Amino acid sequence: MKDNKFYVTTPIYYVNDKPHIGHAYTTILADVLARYHEAMGEEVFFLTGTDEHGQKVQQAAEAAGVDPQVHCDKMVIHFKKAWEKLNIKYDYFIRTTYDFHKEVVQKVLQELYDKGEIYAGEYGGYYCVGCERFYTTKELVDGKCPQHLVKPEFIKEKNYFFRMSKYQEWLINYIRENPDFIRPETRRNEVLGFLRNPLDDLCISRPKSRLAWGIELPFDKNYVTYVWFDALLNYITAVGYGRDDMKFNKWWPADYHLIGKDIVTTHCVYWPTMLKAIGLPLPKTIFAHGWWLVEETKMSKSLRNIVKPLDMADKYGVDALRYFLIREMVPGQDANFSESLFVTRYNSDLVNDLGNLVSRIFTLIEKNFESRVPSPAEMGKEEAKVRENGGQLPKLVYEKVEKLRLNEAIEIVLSYIRSINRYMEVRQPWHLVKEDISLAGTVLYVALEGLRISAVLLRPIMPEKMGRLLSAIPVSSDKREDAWGALLPGNALKKIEHLFPRVKLEVKKKKKEEEKMDAKYIDINDFKKIKLVTARIEEAEKVENANKLLKLIVSVGSEKRQIVAGIAEYYSPDELIGKTIILVSNLKPAKIRGIESQGMLLAASAGDKLTLLTTFEDIETGTPIS
Repeated sequence: MKDNKFYVTTPIYYVNDKPHIGHAYTTILADVLARYHEAMGEEVFFLTGTDEHGQKVQQAAEAAGVDPQVHCDKMVIHFKKAWEKLNIKYDYFIRTTYDFHKEVVQKVLQELYDKGEIYAGEYGGYYCVGCERFYTTKELVDGKCPQHLVKPEFIKEKNYFFRMSKYQEWLINYIRENPDFIRPETRRNEVLGFLRNPLDDLCISRPKSRLAWGIELPFDKNYVTYVWFDALLNYITAVGYGRDDMKFNKWWPADYHLIGKDIVTTHCVYWPTMLKAIGLPLPKTIFAHGWWLVEETKMSKSLRNIVKPLDMADKYGVDALRYFLIREMVPGQDANFSESLFVTRYNSDLVNDLGNLVSRIFTLIEKNFESRVPSPAEMGKEEAKVRENGGQLPKLVYEKVEKLRLNEAIEIVLSYIRSINRYMEVRQPWHLVKEDISLAGTVLYVALEGLRISAVLLRPIMPEKMGRLLSAIPVSSDKREDAWGALLPGNALKKIEHLFPRVKLEVKKKKKEEEKMDAKYIDINDFKKIKLVTARIEEAEKVENANKLLKLIVSVGSEKRQIVAGIAEYYSPDELIGKTIILVSNLKPAKIRGIESQGMLLAASAGDKLTLLTTFEDIETGTPIS
């Protein structure tokens, strides 16, 4: 049962550099979610902020020749200005250098120390400054940090440790019993995979001799708090933990922690064990989104491929950037960013579909109805269909929002907008105004009301443009804004400027993008060379000394073939017998582990899942796939 409140957080961002498109995406995603939940009638608290302690910040301050606090005060302005420019409507911006946060962190540390949850010990490990954490040899990739691909320094020193290992079994069970706790499923499986190995206790201090910029341990003045132990607590200190019980009890637990997939371990292992030790409930969902890639490569300073959000906003508009980021990324998966893709999406969705519909309706009403909303007469089947779909639209969109499928929510609205454009083409009100002014008015009323509801549902994503559009359309205050029939006939429409002017890429840039796109695709004639047919699995057995391989005998029409497939981790031999599969039948035979394989079956994989491609209905084997 919903409690009519919604608490969403972003990670708090390091102040050692200016915000990039990754920071912008997470923060815009949180902002869009907050605005949708507010539209659904919920009370919302949206938290963001900056992480201002740790070695990276200290080093950046030293390089600039200033005090760390001065450096933080200077850098935080970049984040606040960026969020203001991108129309981010947060409720609170926390900085970990705020006194109340430091006091609560020290209070938590002292309580855990007094309970025996923190102890002193000696530790040796591989320390990555970029991640501000120790790695075990198992976690390193070719001896390097898996995130920054640099060789970490081996450090051995006395430190303080949080007894994280004692909560390993509890955490495994909690994750298994609460499937929505870590999303998407690929990240949940990743964390469970991590927890298959023994969990070490967490080093939660740094000696001041090595790092002075941090929150001092209350029980040992020679040490400061590990930056992650300090930073993670922001999610509870910002809503009153340790100082305002009424506020804290109102908002905690959070509905969503939105994070990037590179900080899954800290949020899905460190943070829940910390909360368990403190005696607090866990957030409802930790959602790890993917990375924005440039030409399918992760953004990094060394590759000089960082996309700056404010540059894109200045060039194409804030709402266009917000729309693209939410539209283009499937939450949980990586997404590619290119200016060519951006412009294509902008022109297709916002100029052609939405912008043209606005222009058509407003121009026709202005010319033929003195800029007043026409009164609808009797509605036909076409009108009833637009009205029925418009009435159902909010429910369909909000359902997607609650599942964090915002890209699908947008597609539902855009699909409806395209249907109104088709409705206009069928009814042709530009001709009807000369033949049947009453029917023309009905058509334009229906189209305008459908457009208005679409704008209400797109406003959390494009608050400025959709706000301007909606302010031009008169509505009744007696109805919900997203309900069909709130439009007021006879009232004046305000004039509205062109919302989405068409944009063009520079020719040189466009050509380069097109050449790169061409390199990704094959010609239709090449594709025609691949022969796909249906086949039925008649026999299946494991390949000896090969954990991943199965040997299959399949029938293709009257012919029998032997296939070796790497699907043993996903299917047992027994469950495959009788399945109809799709086979690449003209592949050159190859030997795998000394066994001849005469073709290849098709399967789809995502994360830890793999599914064989098959047919909806039984079909004769050997049937060509076209």
